[in-house]
Amino acid sequence: MAKNKEQDDFIKWLDEENPFSLNEEIEFFIFRCNDCGKEDEVSNCVVEEFHVDLENNEEVEVVCPFCNATMRQAKKKTQ
Repeated sequence: MAKNKEQDDFIKWLDEENPFSLNEEIEFFIFRCNDCGKEDEVSNCVVEEFHVDLENNEEVEVVCPFCNATMRQAKKKTQ
């Protein structure tokens, strides 16, 4: 019985504002592979994490899940 109460309290805590920002909406960026051209969504928290160690003129690069090549953020097309 105590275990159910602990689980209920934990779930209630998750639903409330907490230090892990679980209530924040996650933003995604489109990354395009330099080799195969496929696109994949990468969350803003991943982009921010990789961006920390870069110089001002460097772009975030991630590994393509399709071919293991380099992916960079896709540029928005201008009309």
